[in-house]
Amino acid sequence: MTGFINNLLRFRRGAWEMLASILIALGVFMLMQPFWMVAFTYSFLVTLIGTVMFIIVSHFQE
Repeated sequence: MTGFINNLLRFRRGAWEMLASILIALGVFMLMQPFWMVAFTYSFLVTLIGTVMFIIVSHFQE
């Protein structure tokens, strides 16, 4: 866990891509769940942030 946080703080690609992928997956899950309207409301925003974040961090160094 400490290595993951260090890689986030040093702007390493692997850790940030993982975080962006988790945001994308969370947004899709929020979109597909039928129980909580607030999650459905913000699902597109979370997915969009994850996608833009993935595009940006794909330019970070290894």
